[in-house]
Amino acid sequence: MIKNISIVLFVIISIYSCKPDGGNKKIDSDLINNPVTASSPKDTSQLPVFEFETENHEFGSIKEGDVVSFDFKFRNAGKAPLIITQASASCGCTVPEYSKDPIAPGEKGFIKVTFNSEGKHGMTSKTVTLLANTTPNTKVLTISADITKKDN
Repeated sequence: MIKNISIVLFVIISIYSCKPDGGNKKIDSDLINNPVTASSPKDTSQLPVFEFETENHEFGSIKEGDVVSFDFKFRNAGKAPLIITQASASCGCTVPEYSKDPIAPGEKGFIKVTFNSEGKHGMTSKTVTLLANTTPNTKVLTISADITKKDN
Protein backbone atom coordinates (compact mmCIF):
# COMPACT_ATOMS: atom_id res chain seq x y z
CA MET A 1 0.00 0.00 0.00
CA ILE A 2 2.74 2.48 0.94
CA LYS A 3 4.63 1.49 -2.20
CA ASN A 4 1.55 2.38 -4.36
CA ILE A 5 1.13 5.74 -2.61
CA SER A 6 4.83 6.48 -3.19
CA ILE A 7 4.49 5.72 -6.90
CA VAL A 8 1.39 7.93 -7.20
CA LEU A 9 3.13 10.80 -5.37
CA PHE A 10 6.22 10.42 -7.57
CA VAL A 11 4.08 10.63 -10.72
CA ILE A 12 2.17 13.68 -9.45
CA ILE A 13 5.38 15.50 -8.46
CA SER A 14 6.98 14.64 -11.80
CA ILE A 15 4.05 16.01 -13.74
CA TYR A 16 3.90 19.30 -11.82
CA SER A 17 7.64 19.88 -11.81
CA CYS A 18 8.00 19.65 -15.61
CA LYS A 19 8.12 22.91 -17.52
CA PRO A 20 5.66 22.83 -20.43
CA ASP A 21 8.04 24.81 -22.64
CA GLY A 22 11.03 22.61 -21.82
CA GLY A 23 12.81 25.61 -20.30
CA ASN A 24 12.80 27.37 -23.65
CA LYS A 25 13.09 31.17 -23.41
CA LYS A 26 10.78 31.95 -26.35
CA ILE A 27 8.74 35.14 -26.33
CA ASP A 28 5.17 34.45 -25.26
CA SER A 29 3.01 35.21 -28.33
CA ASP A 30 0.18 36.20 -25.99
CA LEU A 31 2.43 38.93 -24.57
CA ILE A 32 3.00 40.28 -28.07
CA ASN A 33 -0.61 40.08 -29.23
CA ASN A 34 -2.44 40.94 -26.02
CA PRO A 35 -0.12 42.13 -23.26
CA VAL A 36 -2.91 42.93 -20.78
CA THR A 37 -4.02 39.31 -20.53
CA ALA A 38 -0.58 37.80 -21.02
CA SER A 39 0.67 35.32 -18.49
CA SER A 40 3.79 37.43 -18.02
CA PRO A 41 3.33 40.80 -16.30
CA LYS A 42 -0.22 41.44 -15.09
CA ASP A 43 0.88 44.91 -14.02
CA THR A 44 0.84 46.94 -17.26
CA SER A 45 3.29 49.44 -15.74
CA GLN A 46 5.96 46.78 -16.37
CA LEU A 47 5.28 46.67 -20.13
CA PRO A 48 7.09 48.57 -22.89
CA VAL A 49 5.73 51.99 -23.88
CA PHE A 50 6.00 53.84 -27.22
CA GLU A 51 7.05 57.47 -26.74
CA PHE A 52 7.06 59.08 -30.20
CA GLU A 53 8.50 62.51 -31.00
CA THR A 54 5.48 62.89 -33.31
CA GLU A 55 2.74 60.54 -34.53
CA ASN A 56 1.75 62.72 -37.53
CA HIS A 57 3.90 64.08 -40.33
CA GLU A 58 2.87 66.59 -42.97
CA PHE A 59 5.07 66.52 -46.10
CA GLY A 60 3.53 69.77 -47.30
CA SER A 61 3.13 70.38 -51.02
CA ILE A 62 4.68 67.74 -53.28
CA LYS A 63 4.30 66.92 -56.97
CA GLU A 64 2.50 63.84 -58.26
CA GLY A 65 5.10 61.09 -58.70
CA ASP A 66 7.36 62.29 -55.89
CA VAL A 67 8.56 59.60 -53.49
CA VAL A 68 9.06 60.98 -49.98
CA SER A 69 10.10 59.39 -46.67
CA PHE A 70 9.93 60.24 -42.99
CA ASP A 71 11.43 58.56 -39.93
CA PHE A 72 9.05 58.44 -36.97
CA LYS A 73 11.45 58.36 -34.01
CA PHE A 74 10.47 56.84 -30.68
CA ARG A 75 11.90 55.78 -27.35
CA ASN A 76 10.87 52.76 -25.30
CA ALA A 77 9.71 54.55 -22.14
CA GLY A 78 8.61 51.27 -20.53
CA LYS A 79 10.30 48.70 -18.36
CA ALA A 80 10.50 45.74 -20.78
CA PRO A 81 11.87 45.22 -24.30
CA LEU A 82 9.54 46.65 -26.97
CA ILE A 83 8.84 44.24 -29.82
CA ILE A 84 7.15 45.41 -33.03
CA THR A 85 5.60 42.39 -34.72
CA GLN A 86 3.93 44.10 -37.66
CA ALA A 87 3.65 47.44 -39.46
CA SER A 88 0.88 47.67 -42.05
CA ALA A 89 0.04 50.60 -44.29
CA SER A 90 -3.43 51.74 -45.33
CA CYS A 91 -2.36 51.76 -49.00
CA GLY A 92 0.14 50.01 -51.23
CA CYS A 93 1.65 53.41 -52.00
CA THR A 94 2.94 53.61 -48.42
CA VAL A 95 5.72 51.31 -47.23
CA PRO A 96 6.80 51.07 -43.57
CA GLU A 97 10.16 49.71 -42.44
CA TYR A 98 11.04 48.91 -38.82
CA SER A 99 13.61 47.11 -36.73
CA LYS A 100 12.82 43.46 -36.12
CA ASP A 101 15.03 43.45 -33.00
CA PRO A 102 13.60 44.22 -29.53
CA ILE A 103 14.10 47.81 -28.35
CA ALA A 104 15.44 47.78 -24.78
CA PRO A 105 13.94 50.10 -22.12
CA GLY A 106 15.29 53.63 -22.62
CA GLU A 107 16.59 52.83 -26.12
CA LYS A 108 15.45 54.53 -29.33
CA GLY A 109 13.99 53.16 -32.52
CA PHE A 110 12.30 54.39 -35.66
CA ILE A 111 9.64 53.55 -38.22
CA LYS A 112 10.61 54.69 -41.71
CA VAL A 113 7.56 55.43 -43.86
CA THR A 114 8.00 55.90 -47.61
CA PHE A 115 5.12 57.33 -49.67
CA ASN A 116 4.86 57.16 -53.47
CA SER A 117 2.52 59.88 -54.75
CA GLU A 118 2.23 58.47 -58.29
CA GLY A 119 -1.42 58.65 -59.45
CA LYS A 120 -2.50 60.75 -56.45
CA HIS A 121 -3.51 64.39 -56.26
CA GLY A 122 -5.02 66.80 -53.77
CA MET A 123 -4.84 66.52 -50.00
CA THR A 124 -3.93 62.92 -49.15
CA SER A 125 -3.55 61.18 -45.81
CA LYS A 126 -2.23 57.64 -45.16
CA THR A 127 -1.75 55.62 -42.00
CA VAL A 128 0.64 52.97 -40.74
CA THR A 129 -0.61 50.71 -37.96
CA LEU A 130 1.96 49.12 -35.67
CA LEU A 131 1.32 45.94 -33.72
CA ALA A 132 3.56 45.63 -30.65
CA ASN A 133 3.71 44.24 -27.13
CA THR A 134 2.53 47.56 -25.66
CA THR A 135 -0.75 48.61 -24.07
CA PRO A 136 -2.73 49.22 -26.20
CA ASN A 137 -1.06 46.82 -28.60
CA THR A 138 -1.62 49.02 -31.68
CA LYS A 139 -0.28 52.46 -32.55
CA VAL A 140 -1.35 54.46 -35.61
CA LEU A 141 1.02 56.87 -37.36
CA THR A 142 -0.23 59.31 -40.01
CA ILE A 143 1.42 60.98 -42.98
CA SER A 144 -0.21 63.54 -45.24
CA ALA A 145 0.65 65.66 -48.26
CA ASP A 146 -0.93 68.13 -50.65
CA ILE A 147 -0.17 66.62 -54.05
CA THR A 148 -0.19 68.81 -57.15
CA LYS A 149 -0.85 67.23 -60.55
CA LYS A 150 2.01 66.61 -62.95
CA ASP A 151 2.50 69.09 -65.75
CA ASN A 152 1.67 67.23 -68.97
